[in-house]
Amino acid sequence: MEVVQVLHMNGGEGDFSYASNSLLQWKVISMTKPIVEEAINNLYCSSFPTSLTVADLGCSSGPNALMAVSELIKAVEIIRQKLKKKPIEYQVLLNDLPGNDFNTIFKSLPNFLKNLRREIGGDVGPCLFTGVPASFYGRLFPKKSVHFVHSSYSLHWLSKVPEGLEENKRNIYMTDNSPTSVVKAYYNQFQQDFSLFLKCRAQELVDGGCMILTLLGRRSQNPASKECSYIWELLGLALNDLVDQGIIEEEKLESFHIPKYMPSPTEIRIEVAKEGSFVIDSIRVSEVDWKVSNNNEVNKAKSVDESLKGSGYNVAKYMRAVAEPILISHFGEEIMDELFIRYREIIADRMAKETTQFFNVTVSLTKPK
Repeated sequence: MEVVQVLHMNGGEGDFSYASNSLLQWKVISMTKPIVEEAINNLYCSSFPTSLTVADLGCSSGPNALMAVSELIKAVEIIRQKLKKKPIEYQVLLNDLPGNDFNTIFKSLPNFLKNLRREIGGDVGPCLFTGVPASFYGRLFPKKSVHFVHSSYSLHWLSKVPEGLEENKRNIYMTDNSPTSVVKAYYNQFQQDFSLFLKCRAQELVDGGCMILTLLGRRSQNPASKECSYIWELLGLALNDLVDQGIIEEEKLESFHIPKYMPSPTEIRIEVAKEGSFVIDSIRVSEVDWKVSNNNEVNKAKSVDESLKGSGYNVAKYMRAVAEPILISHFGEEIMDELFIRYREIIADRMAKETTQFFNVTVSLTKPK
């Protein structure tokens, strides 16, 4: 599987699109807003630049694609206008893999800019947007050209499927019964990728530049902990059911692996220290209940059972928006409906019996002057 070619969220605005199923990501961006505002305010006040270049890495598409950028610009404008500084020029660099639905983003720009100027008021400088379709596990921008990098819910995706996963029988990700060699393979790939990411951004950021990175992660020191692997373990159970029914070949399942690693704060600290280009200003772990993906229909449910079934449906839809392109590339499109019906049932059953949460790690980094 060529991750660069198949890793993207479902495009468009349909029922299973990322645009229609990204409430979780919206919630996480909202939760990290104070951290982002503090970092961008410190950056602006340290030099009062006449132009500011910000990059959003893994911007995806849909209503959240411009949310972080909007908050960054509004934060700067509030303090700029308060200090009576002259308007500045904003250069916004939107990055994701080439399969991303950039068209939907750019179609939304006129209304986005109109609403942004109305919200901010006053004299706002030019806001210039550029799309950058490429992997962030490589250079994206000229040296010392970017002031601020933001990335939310993207860096837990690896550049490729780790090597040496053959013994992870009928598992699509790490689980408690995965061999030690499999856990090590995933961790090694994370180390390589995250170190390369830091090295590339260190070349592109100006001295004193900042990064705010939010990843799906864990508190536990166990990489196969349910804190990070459970949602994928349940998808694996649904796929195994289809194997048992003869719908999917066992060999097909055993050759499929999720290219993802959800690190702990300790692992992030280790890699930042080893690479050496950045100082960690803060690192925090937060939790979001799986039920955050609920929509209004679930909130109107008449009973607990109905609510849980609805919760399972919405979590499965969220996961379909995220994982379907990768699944289709390996298993084909014809099994998707049946797979996610089974997945929904499994999720609803587990949510009725357990506390289910996503864990997020947010790290604020500065490149020393």
